[in-house]
Amino acid sequence: MPTILIVDDSRFMRQWLRRIIQQQKAYTIIEASNGNAAVQLYKDNHPDLVLMDMIMPQMTGLVALQAIIDYDPKAKVMMCSSMGTKQHVREALHIGAKDFVVKPFFDALPNGFINFFITQVINFFH
Repeated sequence: MPTILIVDDSRFMRQWLRRIIQQQKAYTIIEASNGNAAVQLYKDNHPDLVLMDMIMPQMTGLVALQAIIDYDPKAKVMMCSSMGTKQHVREALHIGAKDFVVKPFFDALPNGFINFFITQVINFFH
């Protein structure tokens, strides 16, 4: 079963993303509330996909993304943030994120699309 690491300082957002993902298909989901924990959980668990917020205390999502990519250049990290400016998107993709999704729009995605998208990201970059 694929493992997904959800990283967000908001407990509500982690639970919300977990609920959306688990409605589609069974995944093993682990959670981190900050960038430091995300990097450590990545090293300990080697998840198939990371969904990471950008703005977090202790270590931002971009710094955590860089640390994960430095550790594993093949890591599949998708940035999920309400801070979806063009500059943020470019910077995340330049560092090594595979995609960037603006969080409020997860609800607007068609039923089944999230599972399809996650499966495609996991398989394409495997």
